[in-house]
Amino acid sequence: MLLPAFEYNRPTGLAEAFEVLDHYAEKARVLAGGTDLLVNMKRKTVVPQQLVGLERVAELLGVRTENGRIEMGARETAARLAGAADIVRDLGVLAMASAKLGSPQVRNLATVGGNLCTARPAGDLPLPLLVLDARVVLAGSAGEREVALDSFFLGPGQTVVQPKEILTKVVIDRVEPGTGGGFVKLGLRRTMEIALVNAAALLTLDVDGKTIKKARVALGAVAPTPIRAPEAENVLLGKVASDELFAHAGKAAKQDARPITDHRGSATFRLDIVSVLTRRALHQAWENARKQ
Repeated sequence: MLLPAFEYNRPTGLAEAFEVLDHYAEKARVLAGGTDLLVNMKRKTVVPQQLVGLERVAELLGVRTENGRIEMGARETAARLAGAADIVRDLGVLAMASAKLGSPQVRNLATVGGNLCTARPAGDLPLPLLVLDARVVLAGSAGEREVALDSFFLGPGQTVVQPKEILTKVVIDRVEPGTGGGFVKLGLRRTMEIALVNAAALLTLDVDGKTIKKARVALGAVAPTPIRAPEAENVLLGKVASDELFAHAGKAAKQDARPITDHRGSATFRLDIVSVLTRRALHQAWENARKQ
């Protein structure tokens, strides 16, 4: 399939990018890695007249830690997030999910900002960022605003980003000591597959190393958007971690899921998988938390 005709803009900084977006508004789309956008353009589901390529905008690169929070540029790739020592050390659950995104070629191009803005219900990077209580910064010529990630997604392919805005960075508070994460996904194939169900978990253990002080669970491909699982989280809080507890939380997570039946699997099957993957993600998180 051929790409539809379009004009390509290559701004050298955010100010120039904002000028282009102000001029073309709904006629323009922002291009970072392009691993989703170009596919959708070939399918004619998205037909922008203007593409605003961000490959020369250096302000969108880098991972910085200051004042107790981590700021991640929106152009950071999945490959970088999967292998960078500081991400593996401080945001292990994000590194785990990044390593399972697509193929090596895709990971070298796919960006954290693009993966969020594509807003796939089965996206891999939204889940670890949801359990990390991440926020995103949306900026334009009129200024910038910070949005909690759990308020960012509106539906499949839909977010709160306005036509003249760019997602410029992701902001995460540094996790407490005794915190560990887990991420698991199930597809019809081992690799290069959109998840039938995916799940992420984050656990913080109390000073006794056993009691769960903080619990976060997120699910993908079981609702119109990536979601948190509050029923599962409530089961865990204040309890002593154990495989039996995680199995209970996995069953509770089914109450948070709203899967549909499609050509890849039934809603009933997906609900059963939610329970299994939630338990596995929590067990991973528990093991990693005990290593801290």
